[in-house]
Parts: sequence; C-alpha cells; structure tokens
Amino acid sequence: MINKRIVEKLGYIDEEVDVNLVESIRELKKSKNATILAHYYQNPEVQDIADFVGDSLALARIATTVKTNIIVFAGVKFMAETTKILNPSTKVLLPDLNAGCSLADSCKYDDFKLFISKYPNHKVVTYVNTTADIKTLSDICCTSSNAVNVVNSFSSDTPIIFAPDKNLGSYVKETTKRDNIVVWNGACHVHSQFSLDKILELKKLNPDAEIIAHPECPKPILIVSNFIGSTAQLIEYTKKSLSKKFIVVTELGVIHQMEKENSGKSFIVAPSECGCSDCSFMKMITLKKLYLTLKYELPEIVLPDDVIEKARLPIEKMISIK
Repeated sequence: MINKRIVEKLGYIDEEVDVNLVESIRELKKSKNATILAHYYQNPEVQDIADFVGDSLALARIATTVKTNIIVFAGVKFMAETTKILNPSTKVLLPDLNAGCSLADSCKYDDFKLFISKYPNHKVVTYVNTTADIKTLSDICCTSSNAVNVVNSFSSDTPIIFAPDKNLGSYVKETTKRDNIVVWNGACHVHSQFSLDKILELKKLNPDAEIIAHPECPKPILIVSNFIGSTAQLIEYTKKSLSKKFIVVTELGVIHQMEKENSGKSFIVAPSECGCSDCSFMKMITLKKLYLTLKYELPEIVLPDDVIEKARLPIEKMISIK
C-alpha cells in the first residue's frame, strides 16, 4: 500500500511502472469514473489523453459541468484548487503537488491582506493564477480571457486593486483607460523573460510572420505584437488569420493545439532571456504520474470548508463574465 504521508512529503507517487501508460490511463478513467482536465501548457501527450483541454477560464467552466466521481487536473496547483472549490464534494487529484506557479507565489496572503488594507475603498480583482487563500480576499476573479470585461463590470469611478500580475494589470489598465487601478507587483517567470531584442531579430528573419503574445508579457513586447490574447484567444486567432506563420510569445505548450488546428501553418517559439519558453511547473505532470494518481487516487486536493465557501463566490462571478 502507498503511504499517504510519503506521498504528502514527496508531493507525488514514485514507483516503477511497466504498463502501456496511455491504454492503462484510459482503462482507469473508465473503471474509476474519472475525468482528466488539462491546460494548454501541458506536454502534448498529456493534452492528448485528457477529456478536456483549455485555458483557465474554459477549464473552470468545464469543471462546473463534470459529473464523474473523480477529476484529475493536469495543470498546476491553483487550477486544481479552483476545481475543488467549484466541486467540493468531488475528489480532485493533482498528479504532483509541487506543480506550483511563480505568479501565484508572488502574492502571499499576509502581504496581500496588508496591501488591501491600504486601499479600503477599492474592489479587489484577482487573476485566477492565485492561491485559494488569496481568492478569499477577492471581490471577483478573472482570467486573461475576460480580465478587461471583469474590470469593466464595475462602474468607471470604482477604484480597483488588480493582482497579482503587473503586466496583465497594466494591459487592463491601459485597455480600459482607467487611472483608478492599483496593480500588485507580481509576474510570471515564463512571460516576463521573453526577449524583445531576440523576438525582433526573429521577425527580421521571418518578415511574413505575425507576432502573437499573451498579455502577461511586458509592455514592449505587446507593443510590437500583431495580436494579444489568452491562450484560447491566441489559438482562435491563428485559425482565423490569413497568415501562414506565427511567432508565439507564450508558453510553448500551446503550440501543440495550434498545430492540430492549423494544417499548413507554422509556429515559431519566441526566444527568452533564459533560453527556455516552457513552464517547468506545468511540465511536472507526466503520463506516469497521471497513471499512478488514478491508480492510487492520490495526491488529493483538500481545502478547509471556510476557504471553499469564501473563494467560491469570486470564482463564480468570474465564470459568469465572458
């Protein structure tokens, strides 16, 4: 038997596996009445085994419709927490509890609570890329897909705190033309390290390519981009655009779906300062971990009832806004 304490300490199950992982995962999904949700930033083989693949907003919406006994989230911890908040009576599993998020880590509960206290009349809008505890301090959550619409759901004279991503916050502030938005100083380690100079050099080598970028990128990169959008919006744009080549300035996992949706089009990974364009946290989820998680139904996401109750409302408000 697997020792739960060891699993909690490691954050995942580790043992030798001698099976056909894809077929075994499919069999376990059926026998255990489970659903696998996967984010676009996952490895291609993980995306392909999932029942649903999407961005944060789409997966949150899908999570409210899942009726199976178990949900396995192939993504990072805050996403699995969001799923648990929306499905408190469902067993929600995350194949590796160490799959965190640099952006979520940049906004600690005590620090943010103190920050909020300095702006008592402000509504608190938090990006879904935050811990469950941070969501309990929020009036409403948002994703990159609907951040602008969420902010615009408040009257123009309502002061707002936007956290934790400073780049997305600045983009929203500029797009909505609001001067009464205070932005928390956090960032995603992947999007903040894309190199403008290297992207412009790549553009010179590929003058026929369009630059498409996620709004978590710094402003100079957004300025030179032909299109700015969430992962789902970027995929949709490549399907509608007449261009045949794209420089993709976001986590490279999204290119798998772009290639599946666009026969005859090519996609170039934007270069970064560190020489990598993938999220190490997202890539912690593997087929082996998916299999072992389903087999032993561990590790499980467990949240206090009061956290679920307080965090649920801002997430539901987010889901209601396109």
